Amino acid sequence: MRLSRVTLAVAAGALAPALLLATPSFAAGTSSAGAVAVTAQVGSPYDDMDDDDLRVAIVSLLANPASGQRVKQEINALLDRDDPAEMRAWLETGYPLAQAEDDRVAIVSLLANPASGQRVKQEINGLLDRRNPAEIRAWLETGYALAQAEDDRVAIVSLLADPDSGRRVKREVNGLMDRRNPAEIRAWLETGYRLAQAEDDRVAITTLLAAPGTSPALRAAANAALNDGTPEALRHFLEVGRYEV
Repeated sequence: MRLSRVTLAVAAGALAPALLLATPSFAAGTSSAGAVAVTAQVGSPYDDMDDDDLRVAIVSLLANPASGQRVKQEINALLDRDDPAEMRAWLETGYPLAQAEDDRVAIVSLLANPASGQRVKQEINGLLDRRNPAEIRAWLETGYALAQAEDDRVAIVSLLADPDSGRRVKREVNGLMDRRNPAEIRAWLETGYRLAQAEDDRVAITTLLAAPGTSPALRAAANAALNDGTPEALRHFLEVGRYEV
């Protein structure tokens, strides 16, 4: 009896551990001894799967957050055609090719991302030079997080040394350096830094307003920035607006 897609999605979790044993991402993380053992096996891990197991296998890949656009596109087409022989062939040969293409797109996107730091870009350029799909997959699963964490540490140390960084920014950076939590540092760079910088900018603008030598035009521009209230407006005034006045 054929399974519906809903039933397949529920059953996918049960097969996922077995499926991972056959995917390139698992192979990339094994030892050389394990690789020899896998090579010694005869046939494909999909040879003994019945039609329903094959459907569950590709649906588990469809639900995998690591699956990219080409993998998902090809899986949806396989589910539409519902040909078990084609599914088996795709799992054996088509999936590694589709995953490799999605992984290349992923690292090129990271290379073009302005938020990517020096180590991330350096390692990606090395991966692009070597063009090893298993190495790229392993890097996306583990190496990227390590490289990003190092770049993030460099970023917060640079903020600590920046003379434009205010009291709250420096206080929060020192706390991050004490706790050394990569996920917390990444989240702070994405959202917390903007808020801390905005508070320091408000303090700087208020100090400027209190200075006896501040001109009426500069006071008007400073008050306009404070009334706007957005972090971007405060930063723009301090970096550009006050000099224009």
